[in-house]
This record gives sequence, structure tokens and C-alpha cells, in this order.
Amino acid sequence: MIPGTDALLPRPRREVAAGAVHVPDWLGEHRQRELVELCRTWATGPALMRSVTMPNGGVMSVRSVSLGWHWLPYRYSRTADDAGGAAVAPFPDGLRALGREAVAAAYGPDEGDRYEPDAALVNYYDADARMGMHQDREERINAPVVSLSLGTACVFRFGNTENRNRPWQDIELVSGDLFVFGGPSRFAYHGVLRTLPGTAPEGIGFEGRLNITLRRTGLG
Repeated sequence: MIPGTDALLPRPRREVAAGAVHVPDWLGEHRQRELVELCRTWATGPALMRSVTMPNGGVMSVRSVSLGWHWLPYRYSRTADDAGGAAVAPFPDGLRALGREAVAAAYGPDEGDRYEPDAALVNYYDADARMGMHQDREERINAPVVSLSLGTACVFRFGNTENRNRPWQDIELVSGDLFVFGGPSRFAYHGVLRTLPGTAPEGIGFEGRLNITLRRTGLG
């Protein structure tokens, strides 16, 4: 992919699989810039952005910070138990409203009105970061996951619900794109194969990739 060439081609909204919807260019430049600044604030605490250590001792190449509930493999906590034990920042009302807008854009206004996210995971990818194929299974309720892309584009692999093997689809997610997966696709395996350096829009003041995912945990 040569950066910039795909900008000449239409990027229509499409249902990638049942319940998995890609809405290109959903966030305008102003909202992207606002979210980038918020991510910078969230990364400074009270629970700091960190690299997650997996149970097998491996360290994820992305760096993460949580809001509302702190994500650890494979559970949630109200405190950052793997990053100093600080209390997790509250889930922002602005993200709750944005999540409802996102689900409405994907599934319609009735579904958007019912969406009550209570946790966010902000992942930062540098040029070398990747995300292996995985399922989001820590939540106790089968509500959609909302994914917002900011900064550098990436190649996102969206697979099936049974295993990490084919069938899958590789999708280019660029800054401002929305991806929502729920229903039959809620537990699909997915991951990020690579980022595409040099593709971040100049107007948002950020190089590198930020991914904000919103979830409804079902926890009390």
C-alpha cells in the first residue's frame, strides 16, 4: 500500500461479517484531535499507561491504559494491580455518549440508546507494535465492542469465532474509522498485523496509532 493512494477511492460503510460493521471516516478531524488530547491526559494517570505482561511471561508490544475498569489478562479490576495499584480513572461520560453514537451508526438508534459502556481500553502502537489474534472474553455481558482508530493506519485482521485460523478478512483502518462488533461476531478472533507509518493525518497532531475500545463489562 502506498500512503495516500487509497484516499482517491471510495471507502463505503460495510458489514464485514454478521454484527461486525466498519464505518470509515466516522470521526472528523476536530473530534480526532480532541480524543488524541484526552488520550494524552488519560495516559498520565492515576493508573499510568504500561506494557501488559501476559501470564506466560510475554510482554505485549502495545502500551495500554484503562478507564472505568482496569484490564488485565484475563480479568478486570478497579485498581491497576499490575501497575502500582492505583485506582482506575472513572469512565468518562463523554465516552459513554460517543459509544452510544457509535453503536447507533453501526446498528441503528434503538441499539445505540441501549448501549451502556462502562470500560475503555486505550492502546498505543508505535511503528513496531502488533496485536496477536485474540477474543475479547473478559466481559460478563454480550454487548458490542466499539473500536475507534486515531493516527497511523493499520492492517486489522478480523476472523471467525471458532479459532485463529481462516476464514478471516484483512481491513485497513485509518484515523477516524469506526469498527463495531457484536451479535454473532462478538467473540470473533481479531488482531493488528502491522501499522503503516507515515499515514497519520497532520491535522490531529499525533504520529503513531491510538485505538480506543469501549466495552460493557456487566460487572457491578
